[in-house]
Amino acid sequence: MDVDALSQALITIKGVGPQTVHKLAKLGIYHAEDALFHFPIRYEDRTHISSIGSVQPGDKALIHGEILSSEVRIGRRRSLATIISDNTGELTIRQFHFSASQQRNLKRGLWVQCFGELREGPSGPELIHPEYRILTGPDKVISETSLTAIYPTTSGLGQATWRNLINAVLLKKEKHIPELISSEILRGLKLPTLLEALYLIHQPPNGTDTVALMNGVHPAQLRLAFEELLAHYLALREYRTKRQLHSAVIIPRNIELWPRLKKNLGFDLTRSQEKTICEVFTDLSSPRPCLRLIQGDVGCGKTVVAAAAALAVIESGSQVVLMAPTELLSEQHFQTFTEWFKDFGILPVWLTGRLTSKERQRVRESLASGSSKLAIGTHALFQEDVRYMDLGLVVVDEQHRFGVRQRLAMRDKGRNGDKLPHQLIMTATPIPRSLTMVLCADMDVSVIDEMPPGRQPIETVVMPNTRRHEIQQRVSSACKNGEKVYWVCSIISESDVLDAEAAVERAQSLKVDLPELRIALLHGRTQPSEKEATMKAFRAGDVDLLVATTVIEVGVDVPDATLMVIENAERLGLAQLHQLRGRIGRSDRQSVCVLMYQSPLSAVARDRLTLLKRSNDGFEISRKDLDLRGPGEILGFRQSGSPEFRIVDLGRHKVVTNWVKQAADLLYKENPELIPRLIHRWLNVVNRSPHV
Repeated sequence: MDVDALSQALITIKGVGPQTVHKLAKLGIYHAEDALFHFPIRYEDRTHISSIGSVQPGDKALIHGEILSSEVRIGRRRSLATIISDNTGELTIRQFHFSASQQRNLKRGLWVQCFGELREGPSGPELIHPEYRILTGPDKVISETSLTAIYPTTSGLGQATWRNLINAVLLKKEKHIPELISSEILRGLKLPTLLEALYLIHQPPNGTDTVALMNGVHPAQLRLAFEELLAHYLALREYRTKRQLHSAVIIPRNIELWPRLKKNLGFDLTRSQEKTICEVFTDLSSPRPCLRLIQGDVGCGKTVVAAAAALAVIESGSQVVLMAPTELLSEQHFQTFTEWFKDFGILPVWLTGRLTSKERQRVRESLASGSSKLAIGTHALFQEDVRYMDLGLVVVDEQHRFGVRQRLAMRDKGRNGDKLPHQLIMTATPIPRSLTMVLCADMDVSVIDEMPPGRQPIETVVMPNTRRHEIQQRVSSACKNGEKVYWVCSIISESDVLDAEAAVERAQSLKVDLPELRIALLHGRTQPSEKEATMKAFRAGDVDLLVATTVIEVGVDVPDATLMVIENAERLGLAQLHQLRGRIGRSDRQSVCVLMYQSPLSAVARDRLTLLKRSNDGFEISRKDLDLRGPGEILGFRQSGSPEFRIVDLGRHKVVTNWVKQAADLLYKENPELIPRLIHRWLNVVNRSPHV
C-alpha cells in the first residue's frame, strides 16, 4: 500500500493548477487524501429530463426546451430573459449577470438544456441563473449517470472543478487508499469497505437508495461517520492517557473554608450538588490533573460547586481562574464570588477586554506575583501577556462557547514542567448520555440532575404575535405587581448591528404602548459601563421591563424576574430557547415564559415550541435539539479553534455511537498500530500543509 501516493500534493494531478491549489488550501486541502475526505453536503438528481409542465415551484430539475425568444429587459434590475418551451409548458431563464457572448449564443430556434430551481416569476415560472448548455438538437440531451454531488466550497471553486478533481483522485489513487478498519469489525456491523463508501459518497451510481443518501443514513455514510467518530473517540482516549502522565498539585481534603461558606450560604445543597462536590474533592486530592465535566440544567447550582473547588485550591496556596464566555456572565460571577469569599479575605480580580491599560497592568502584576488568588474574566485571562504564579485550577463556564484550543490555552497557562492545573468544565446544556460517552471520553462526568428546593416549574405558553396587545397587557400587570420582566428580541441574523436595531425598535414601541413602565435596553453593542448600570438598575428594581437581545441567554441571574416574552421564538433553536427561559423561575414565585411567534409556523418550529411548552427537562430538550441540529451547538465543534465533524451528524447517526467503544477496544487489542493513522486521517487533515 503506497501511503505516500495519497499524500501527493494536488498540483501533480491533471487539471489542478497553482490558482486552484491556492483556493483549495483555504479549505485545508493540500493532498489527494484531503480531497477524498471533503464530502458533499447534498445531492442533486440530474439523471433524467423532466418536462417543463411537470415541474413545480421549489423543485430542482433538469429540463430542456426550444428557445422562443431571448432579449434584455429593463425593469427594476436589468436582466437577460430567455423563454423556452418543450410543448408541455414554457418558462423563462433569467440572468441578471450576463455577457455579450451569452446574449449572442441564446438564439431563437436553438435548443438548450438547463438545471436549476423553479420559481414563480412575475410572468410565470422562472429559472434564475441556472446551469445550462446549448444543444445541437432536441435529442442531444446529456444527463448524468449518477446523482450529482454538491460540495462545500469557497469563492472561485465551482462544482464542476470539485467533481473533476474528485474523479481524477479516485481514478489515480484508488489502489492507495488504506483501509484502517479491520474486516472483522466491518463484517460484524455490515458496513462497506472504505473504497466502496468513498465511491458511493462521491459518485452514487444508478440504483443507489437515494432516499437514504439524501437523508444521510446510507450504509456508505454510516461507514464513514463510524470511522470519523471512532477517530475522535480514540484521540480523546489518547489524550486522557497522556494527561495521566502529568502531575498536579495535591489539594488536601481536610479543608476549613468550604464548610464555613456552606454553613453561611443561607440555603441547603441538593444531593446532586453534594455528590458532585465530593467527586471534585476526590479528583483534586489526586496527584494527577483532574478534568471533570459538570453538566446540569440552567439554575441547578453549578456555581456553588465551582466555589467549593476554588476555596479548596486557594486554601492550599494555589491560584484559581474562572473563565466565562461573556463580560456579563463574568461580571456576575465576580460579584457572586466577591460576596461569598469576603469573610475569608479573598478578593477576586476581574480581567476582561474592557479594562483600561492601567487596570489591566495592575491585575497582571497581581496574578504574576501570586498576590491575587482568584481571577475571573473572559478569554482575556489567557492572553499571551498574562502570567500566573501558581495556577492550580481552571474553571470554564459554558464550555460550548469556547473552542477546544481556547480551553487548552488556559490550561497551558498553568503548565510548570510536567505539572498541569486541574480543570472543571461546566455546561448548562445537558448532553445526551450516548454523546457524552463518546465525545467526552477524556473527561470524568458529573451530572447535577436536581433543582434547588422550593422552585416552581416555569409555565410556558405559545402565542401568535397577533396577540401582542394582550401580551403587553400581561407585562403591564406583572410589573404593577412588583415583578420584573424580560422582553427578548431575536431576528434571523448573527449580526450584532441588526440584533441591536431590532431591540431598539421594540424598546421604543413598548415605551409608547406602556408609558407607565420603566423600560431599559440591553444588547450586544451596549457599552460595558452602560450594560453594568442597566443590570444593576434591573436587579435593584429601578427598571420594570428589560428589553434585550439573546445576550442575556447565559448566566444572568435576577431571582425575582418572573415573566419573559421571547419574540419570534420560532427563529431560535431549542437549546437557546431553554437557556433563555432559564433566566426566570429562579425563586419560589410562579414564573411564566411567553413564546411569541410569527405565522405561519413550519412543522419543525411547531414541534420545537410544543416541546418547550410541554417540558422543562433540559435533557429531553437537549436530545431533541440534537436530533434537529446536530452536536455543534452542544459541544462547540463550530467554535473557532475546535475540530468540526466532516460527515458525522449525531442527529442522524446516533446508531454509530453504539459501535464506537467496542470497536476501539478491539483496535487497542488487535491493531494498535492503526490508531495513530486513524486519528491523523480525521483530525489532522485541517492542520496539515504541503511541508508537514
